[in-house]
Amino acid sequence: MWVVLAVVCAGWWYACRTEEPVKPRILISTDIGGTDPDDFQSMIHFLMYSDSFETEGLVSSPSYGEGKKQDILDMIDLYEKDLPQLKKHADGFPDPDELRAVTKQGRQGEAPFAGYATATEGSDWIVRCARREDERPLWVLVWGGLDDLAQALHDAPDIRDRIRVYWIGGPNKKWSANSYAYIVEHFPDLWFIEANASYRGFFSDGGAPDSLSNDGYYDRCIRGAGHMGTDFKNYYGGRIKMGDTPSLLYVMHGDPNDPQGESWGGSFAPMSYSPRFVFERPALLTDTVLAYSVAEFRFEGPRIDLSVGTPCCTMSIAGQEWNGYYLGDGKYAVRYAFKQAETLSYTIVSEIPGFEKQEGQIVVANVWPGDRRPEDYPVGPNWYTDRTEPELFEGKWQGGKTLQKWRGEVLLDWAERWEWLE
Repeated sequence: MWVVLAVVCAGWWYACRTEEPVKPRILISTDIGGTDPDDFQSMIHFLMYSDSFETEGLVSSPSYGEGKKQDILDMIDLYEKDLPQLKKHADGFPDPDELRAVTKQGRQGEAPFAGYATATEGSDWIVRCARREDERPLWVLVWGGLDDLAQALHDAPDIRDRIRVYWIGGPNKKWSANSYAYIVEHFPDLWFIEANASYRGFFSDGGAPDSLSNDGYYDRCIRGAGHMGTDFKNYYGGRIKMGDTPSLLYVMHGDPNDPQGESWGGSFAPMSYSPRFVFERPALLTDTVLAYSVAEFRFEGPRIDLSVGTPCCTMSIAGQEWNGYYLGDGKYAVRYAFKQAETLSYTIVSEIPGFEKQEGQIVVANVWPGDRRPEDYPVGPNWYTDRTEPELFEGKWQGGKTLQKWRGEVLLDWAERWEWLE
């Protein structure tokens, strides 16, 4: 009897011990300090919930803009000042020096046409983390361009089965069209969530009360709450945006192994192809491409003595400039990704003697992924993207309601943590 009781008690103890939540392993790749100050807001949110994760890397990956590793370190300094207050309310917050030790500098500037170039401290760190012996996958949460992830996959293809990626795409696809093309073409079997529009549901008020509105939340919940609360005011005047935070929310709430299920970070649908358009002539207003798709503009010009892949011309579109590349034998190309429905004009110019100016116009439709085309990139069974049901659009943003529905719950939960810092 005593043996049976001991076995039962031991089994109960083991069950209780193993019911403790397992922290997800995460690595964040961010363009903080680069194109959009909302990454600072998302970094503050992450640090305030860092007890929920096993953080293995914080990589500065500014495909566009002036972001750098120091921007992450500055945020950790603020966290260190608020840490004594946080630790009064929860265990498991990482030591600031531990976070500093896993903060790495990634690529600064977009990858060339090939989609990769040379290894960086950040891409090497992705490889090192992914290769660690652990039954849990490494969640790579990408808040900007994909350049360091593409480099890591190029240098260490074996990591493809060890990582799971949640990427905030949309505009970020512009910054890394070349690295995206490399990944989708060479690693179509990657486990990959491509959130091009759903994340926008997080900063859609959707009739929220003033205390939870983007404009009202700072005064109601953040003002006067610690050093991070004071700093939060520096980004959009304290107005909530945090477009990258949904990647964190995804691994915080719900079953991250089920992208089609319910989650604070959205619900997603499998896709079997990624839209791609190839133009070998100037685009016309009769040409329609899809939002979030990749287009390649290919044309011929002077045969010159340049290495294949050398940037040598410039595309101007939507008020920004992008490199075009020499492909050899008098052939040139530019890649571009479209972030939303609009009508665009573009020019491509070069200082190469004899190079003829390219001009065109193109219509972008609010459709993704649409009907399949021969040029599309095929992807495997673990590639997911925004839900297509019309009733799940938040305004014009596809899948936005799968995330917007949780916004109030997320902000109320966060408000409790802000109270810890008051």
